Amino acid sequence: MGTDAKDILKRSVKTLKGIGDSRAKLFYRLGIYTIEDLITYFPREYENRSNVKKIIDLEDGESCTFEGTIASGVSEFRPRRGLTIYKLLVRDETGTIAVTWFNQHYVKNIFHVGERYLFFGKVSRKFRSFEVQNPVYEKSGTGERKNTCRIVPVYPSTANLTQNMIRNAVSSALELVSGNMEEILPQTVRSKYHLAEINYSLRNIHFPNTEEDFKIARYRLVFEELLLLQMGLLSIKNSFGEDREGIQFKPVDSMEEFIKNLPFQLTNAQRKVFKEIEKDMESKRVMNRLVQGDVGSGKTIVAVMALYKAVKNGYQATMMVPTEILAEQHYRSVNSLLEKYGIKVELLTGSLTKKQKSEILSRVASGEADIVIGTHALIEDDVRYNNLGLVVTDEQHRFGVRQRAALSKKGENPDVLVMTATPIPRTLALILYGDLDISIIDELPPGRKPVKTYAVDESMRERINNFIRKKVAEGRQVYIVCPLVEESEEIEAQSATELADRIARQDFSDLKVGLIHGKMKPKDKDAVMRSFVEGETDILVSTTVIEVGVNVPNATIMVIENAERFGLAQLHQLRGRVGRGEHQSYCILYNNGKTQVASERMKVMEKTNDGFVISEKDLELRGPGEFFGTMQHGIPDLKIANLYKDVDILKKAQEAAINILKEDKLLKKEENRLLRETLICKFKNKLDELSLN
Repeated sequence: MGTDAKDILKRSVKTLKGIGDSRAKLFYRLGIYTIEDLITYFPREYENRSNVKKIIDLEDGESCTFEGTIASGVSEFRPRRGLTIYKLLVRDETGTIAVTWFNQHYVKNIFHVGERYLFFGKVSRKFRSFEVQNPVYEKSGTGERKNTCRIVPVYPSTANLTQNMIRNAVSSALELVSGNMEEILPQTVRSKYHLAEINYSLRNIHFPNTEEDFKIARYRLVFEELLLLQMGLLSIKNSFGEDREGIQFKPVDSMEEFIKNLPFQLTNAQRKVFKEIEKDMESKRVMNRLVQGDVGSGKTIVAVMALYKAVKNGYQATMMVPTEILAEQHYRSVNSLLEKYGIKVELLTGSLTKKQKSEILSRVASGEADIVIGTHALIEDDVRYNNLGLVVTDEQHRFGVRQRAALSKKGENPDVLVMTATPIPRTLALILYGDLDISIIDELPPGRKPVKTYAVDESMRERINNFIRKKVAEGRQVYIVCPLVEESEEIEAQSATELADRIARQDFSDLKVGLIHGKMKPKDKDAVMRSFVEGETDILVSTTVIEVGVNVPNATIMVIENAERFGLAQLHQLRGRVGRGEHQSYCILYNNGKTQVASERMKVMEKTNDGFVISEKDLELRGPGEFFGTMQHGIPDLKIANLYKDVDILKKAQEAAINILKEDKLLKKEENRLLRETLICKFKNKLDELSLN
């Protein structure tokens, strides 16, 4: 794009007419700071107001546009205190319709008998006459239509920021850059995939003249967004060195013996996935594999088998997890399985004393320690390995690619195994983890009881509380999860602090109630969590910090407040905190959502415990933005593509990305220059260094 357009895009929204400091703050709430943010703030839906009807042809319940002459003055009624109704009659050659507004006193001064207006709204039939309430209106014959006789965009908004304000701002922003936006897509790509020009696409995604214009514009913008995402991830894969030569591990004779001596039998899915890992480890290429498995599917034991294989080949191995408590749990379980084979396992976390840490670092550096399990402490500069051959990270979406790479650099091209319990639809997994091969453990070990799930409303509160009391009396423990840390005027949802206080003082004053949330200091969080793990706390009130959690087999009830505010994948993760022991477990979802989507989502949770089915449904019902929100993955946000609906476009974009990078790996050709600049800018601070840099 020309220098002028580049400069314009960086300008603050405050440079637009009608946006002062207070209105700019409303736009900031939506993440809109610049002109570029505004023109890429895409509508969530559209209203087709282009169909203009005669009054006689209006139908009950339909939303449409009609034109007529003002046939009466505005009359005013006050049926009760705080409610004023304003009404006038509008007539065309075929009939008359009543137009009504509530508490909008200014309409008295707008309409005059004999003037012609266009109205758009939902028509209702009352006996033999028609009425439309609170319609959008425009005076006839005043040039370009903004709110009637056309397809009108509807944007996600916030309190006090009207649709008209957003539309006017977007329209002004588009005028500023009109015709000056430069193409970042090479002409060859645009021709091959029939992609429209960028200025046309931006204008018609916001203000399409026809449905066909909208479809053409959307296809172009979705393709571009997915192409950039794929190229970024492929470039990362290149920078990781997809075909780098790594360690070629040898088969281990005692492997079958080790598997046979495990305290449980492996499932077929675990055996299949371990075969894929073994094949990778025994090849010359560096392994970069993601193991996806639902909560409780037994990913950890598969990782332990890989750790055993690495150590038996004379190498060290390491496992990084997101929290200290989880690191401790993994340390205990891994150590109990491996110490009988003379394998030395160490635990390295941030809370060790200086002396303890120094002693462990010394054993790691000398090679005396075979396996190190820990948190981010594993990637600190003072950690030196003697001969690192395998890196395992648990709960991948909590670690950026950069952290994974930092751990890998502690050895000479070690193999990398990544585990996640977040079920991701296969199409999405290919995108999120474009730099990894994927294995899926799609079978639960025998004997696990599915968690019984019930969606309830406030009327069940007392009954649920009695049930909780009964289970605690039997010796069980309970999680109660809330969406917010502190109360908010903006959102009506239970806050963890307020709820813990109420539960401790009123509902369960005779029980031990703990509180944990993300704003607490790590050592305070650990202390509360440890108290729960050790059975000293009966009820743990929490925000979603326990989503990636620890194993508390004695916790059998998961209560989720305002369940409608969580994604399905997140609800499933939270439910996975219970059902880990011998006792039957329960998940109670308090649903205050009144929409059909909220009700559908609760039904999905009640019907299935299969994380992959749930994640597909989540993507379908909520779209990718929400899905990625729960992932904390750090890839650039998708502003227009919907990965559930746009799989066909995704496949074309993947094909195009592969072809472009095959011909011009570092995007040095002139035709790819703007593509390269955009990629570097888009992925800046989001993912690890691109191979383009």
